[in-house]
Amino acid sequence: MAKSYDGRALRIGRVLGRTPAYTRFAVTYRSGRLTISGVMNVPTGSGPFPVLVLCHGYIDPAVYTTGRGLKREQDYLARRGYVVLHTDYRNHAGSDDDPVADVDLRLGYTEDAINAVEAVRRSTLPYLDRGRVGLLGRSMGGGVVLNALVVRPDLVDAAVVFAPVSSNAADNFERWIRRDPSRRGLARRIIAAHGSPERAPAFWRAASPVTYLGRVRAPLLMHHGTADQTCPPRWSRATYAALRERGKDVTLHAYPGEGHAFGAAWALAMRRTVAFLDRLLA
Repeated sequence: MAKSYDGRALRIGRVLGRTPAYTRFAVTYRSGRLTISGVMNVPTGSGPFPVLVLCHGYIDPAVYTTGRGLKREQDYLARRGYVVLHTDYRNHAGSDDDPVADVDLRLGYTEDAINAVEAVRRSTLPYLDRGRVGLLGRSMGGGVVLNALVVRPDLVDAAVVFAPVSSNAADNFERWIRRDPSRRGLARRIIAAHGSPERAPAFWRAASPVTYLGRVRAPLLMHHGTADQTCPPRWSRATYAALRERGKDVTLHAYPGEGHAFGAAWALAMRRTVAFLDRLLA
């Protein structure tokens, strides 16, 4: 929250693909001292078009390739008239490296998402409507979106999350870091740097978006399957309840029997997403 954000220099690179509905480009932009890679789907036509910055869920950076994650959403939203900028985050694909990203709870990914929006706002590309920008994320990327909404309350005009992680940072640390035998070394480094949730509760509260949900201003749409075995549905219910208690504009849709990735109900969730975005960004 104390940082200044100077996302800038959104650059269009080579064409990655074409369809009758949109063209897919490689892109880069600046996030602080780092260059971040990504992809952008630009609808066919003169525009300007509203813009959505997409934040993907966790994929091991060692196997991640540019634009991977949210492929269905990238295609669907571009076909419905949205420019879709999918950020890779630092340490992914062609982005610059940040050696402390994991120890700092990947909060750098939030900086990259915020700076992606700022780069759009500062861009002179004629097909971008800089006055109509939203965020969409799933799983870990849903947590990135929640972070961005509390760090910069006026950042975007609308936001959507699918099956997000907990808005309590300690929940995520326990589930994916401390309980994973393969990440014991990382858990030790995080505790050495910041303290454990038991011994340094103030730090963990300060690193959790739930602490600051009163700052949220953008309307938020949430989707979560009731059979999600990765991100427990109770996490979204808790975030939703906390936002409602603070009088925020939030809607939560639960999908009976749907898992983390969404199957049969994905089409319904996307129809609801586009209706929500069209109302706020169209």
